[in-house]
Amino acid sequence: ILDTDLYKFSVSYAYFNLYPLAEGTFTFTDRNREKWSKEQQIVFDKMFSDELERVSNLHLTGLEEVWCKKNIPYIPQTYWEWLSSFRFIPQLVDYEFDEDGVFHCEVTTSLYKVTLYEILVLAAYAEIRNIVLGIKPDFGKARQLVRDKIELANQNDMHFSEFGTRRRFSSDMQEMVISEIKRNSKTCAGTSNVYFAMKYGMKPIGTFPHEWVMFHAACFGYKRANYLSLEDWIEVYKGDLGIALVDTYTTKSFLHTLTKQQAILLSGFRQDSGDEVEVGNSI
Repeated sequence: ILDTDLYKFSVSYAYFNLYPLAEGTFTFTDRNREKWSKEQQIVFDKMFSDELERVSNLHLTGLEEVWCKKNIPYIPQTYWEWLSSFRFIPQLVDYEFDEDGVFHCEVTTSLYKVTLYEILVLAAYAEIRNIVLGIKPDFGKARQLVRDKIELANQNDMHFSEFGTRRRFSSDMQEMVISEIKRNSKTCAGTSNVYFAMKYGMKPIGTFPHEWVMFHAACFGYKRANYLSLEDWIEVYKGDLGIALVDTYTTKSFLHTLTKQQAILLSGFRQDSGDEVEVGNSI
């Protein structure tokens, strides 16, 4: 169950703490509108449903709970104790292929639970898609690309984190990348994948996602979303996890509502869109 991004647990606990009664829907949108044949749909449906049944048996083990309490101390032990009783429910994952053969998927439940389904669905869809469509990885080429990037980072003292879970080709491919980083990198700060962080003795990395700001927009309006999402995050984490996402509703708007107190409590900023030089200089 730890095979997911750290920010899924951090935002889950924030909902758990401040908004335990809030409900929401996660919707998967295939931006490419890839069309599946009837035969491919049948194979995918069987593999996807089997995967949902398999993950319904996942749970936080005793050893994992001890590791999380020690290595992720800003999320309190009450959350990890709750997570040990949490199980994915396959029946909540509502998916279908429309009349054009395009895949759709939705999950609706309490936000502190539904957020945990996001990476599960994205990773499972990607891996099963590649198998059904017969897309095979070239591990040799991928390994060389990773080694080249690691060498470039080492030579130029470029610090980075591994954030591959949600868009990975497969679990095996991501593990290969992480194992290469662990062996050869001098500048990697850690990985967002909690399972691999535990397995390879790396630091779990992450703060909060766009969804946290989007949730506040839905509840309190767009104009207040950036400010209130930061206020709530600081209320929960008291200065821990202080890398702020700036561009959910434009970086300009974020900087307009950012207060001095918030800025002092933040460790830095994360940019996901726009020109990095322009955004960096504006911040």
